[in-house]
Amino acid sequence: MDVCTLGDLLDVVGGPALRLHTAPAGQGVPVTEAVLHDGSTSLPRLPGALLLAVGVPAAQAGPLLRAAARAAMSGVVVRGADGPVEQAEAQGVALLSVAPDAAWHHVHLLLASAIAARHADTVSADSGLGDLFALADAIATATGGATAVEDPRQRILAYSTVPGQPVDEDRKQGILGRQVPASAENTEQYRRLFAADRPLRLPALSDADLPRLAMPVRAGGETLGSVWVIDGGALAPDAEDTLAQGASTAALLLLRARAARELARHRGSELLRRLLDGTAADAATAAARVGLAGPARVAAFVLDSAASVPDAERTALRLLDVVRLQCEARYGRHAGVLVDGVVYAVLPGSEERHKRLAEDIVARAAQALRVPVRAALGEVVADADGLADSRADADLVLRVLDADLPVASVDEVRPRVTLLRLAEVMGERRELNAGAWRRVLAYDAAHGTEYARTLVCWFDAGCDMAGAARLLAVHPNTCRYRLRQLQPLAGVDLDDPDERLVLWLQLRVLAGLSPATP
Repeated sequence: MDVCTLGDLLDVVGGPALRLHTAPAGQGVPVTEAVLHDGSTSLPRLPGALLLAVGVPAAQAGPLLRAAARAAMSGVVVRGADGPVEQAEAQGVALLSVAPDAAWHHVHLLLASAIAARHADTVSADSGLGDLFALADAIATATGGATAVEDPRQRILAYSTVPGQPVDEDRKQGILGRQVPASAENTEQYRRLFAADRPLRLPALSDADLPRLAMPVRAGGETLGSVWVIDGGALAPDAEDTLAQGASTAALLLLRARAARELARHRGSELLRRLLDGTAADAATAAARVGLAGPARVAAFVLDSAASVPDAERTALRLLDVVRLQCEARYGRHAGVLVDGVVYAVLPGSEERHKRLAEDIVARAAQALRVPVRAALGEVVADADGLADSRADADLVLRVLDADLPVASVDEVRPRVTLLRLAEVMGERRELNAGAWRRVLAYDAAHGTEYARTLVCWFDAGCDMAGAARLLAVHPNTCRYRLRQLQPLAGVDLDDPDERLVLWLQLRVLAGLSPATP
């Protein structure tokens, strides 16, 4: 069995849900289970356990840390961020925290599920379905009829393989296609079945078919599926009781399979989130667990901010579903996650078809959601270590997209994103945004002149007076006069090439001026 480590646990449920404050023994220490603190008894020796400090204020967890160390536990989880970090380091025990309002039973369930799921590198989406096949065989043996377990959409999840039991053509076709053949008669039988609360005997649909004994599978009022037994004329006298018990067991197995799928999705999303923000403890391992290897690029999809979206949060989740579905159809898996309203997907390889896929997703999403969608493609990177950079590229591209350019890669808009990034850097540094350009703009604002635009046109024309005059739609002498007047007014030396370059950058990047600016 593959042992869960503290780093594995943080990769799955870290971030807002679980915060690490210190790990004196490193993140490679094994975590065997999550246990709730019981203040009425002393701690048993549980090597590798993670202790949840129920009923103990975070600031008063020092004695509990010492007790956990004596019990060979890996760490202690407190509620709130003011736990005794120094004492945890002194005891060699990891200290973690959850939100002050987190429910301990929810935290325990989340951690226990994550630890249990670590027995493999990934959690199979079909986890629990192997047990359903065993259950189908058990029901078939006990009732005397071939058995199938279905989901609410009449897809066959499992079927029995007990030799010698009679079957009909409907069962054969259903197993081959993993889907019950559709018919009006079938629809009516399912309607009756899902309205029942006990095993139901259903007649054969044709002379070539056999009757069925069926039972809906429910949990908490929710229909999870159904179990069907073929009645070849020799069912056991207690077949109905056996089927009812089998349906109850099937409900537990289906709930477990659903939990495994949800955990796998949560785990994959958290790992991908960490890869994209550059906080994964081991990028290569995290990438392998979500099925990524080799070159890849990040694609970002977002709802058009100019569109009116009544429920933006729900629509963004629907966009995530569209992106995942299309990526799964193209690559056989979905590595997608929703972060702050943006859907990110990792597209493997260095294909030119990445943009065509993004365009297809944008078209399909706009049609399904009735909202315009934009998509940005970051740089192709060699491996998982570069995904955070590719995500940063995609974020920049999103900021320069518009209705005329809804999809683009970073290479296609490199000048735009470079100027955008330059504006951010220059705007944050005092020494880069100070200088004569401010005096020029201030003079224009006070006197209604166009010195700043005249400078930009002159620079863009390669310091050619006739070219600048054409851009300004004025006589070259007018342009020449303005530049001559400007130098003493703003204190600039236009004969200095360095000063010209800096002034051009500041006016173009910081002031946002261009020859086309009115």
